[in-house]
Amino acid sequence: MSAIGAGQLNHRVRIQRPIVSKDMLGAPTQGWTDVGTVWADIQPISGREARIADRVAAEVTHQITVRFQDAFSAPKAVAQLRVLYRSRVFAIHAALNEDEANVVVTLLASEGLRDG
Repeated sequence: MSAIGAGQLNHRVRIQRPIVSKDMLGAPTQGWTDVGTVWADIQPISGREARIADRVAAEVTHQITVRFQDAFSAPKAVAQLRVLYRSRVFAIHAALNEDEANVVVTLLASEGLRDG
């Protein structure tokens, strides 16, 4: 996919990166700040259940397609990002720059086991 049709990216999502700040007592706390708001296509790939701390948790993997952004060019930085769509949180695991053309990026993400 070297070009993206106008109607294909039909979900408005926010991309966020983690930040560390200090609370009133000086203890570090993690929060999130927006990197950008972009149009995306979100497609589920697979799902599974995992037993974590005697609880069953569901995880669904997704493929999120967006237009290229400079934020996706550093693999270590991408692994820390997350995508928000409405009340849903997707933890990004990898960004695939299709054909290395800097046009389309496919984000491989999961939903359900962690908040980003």
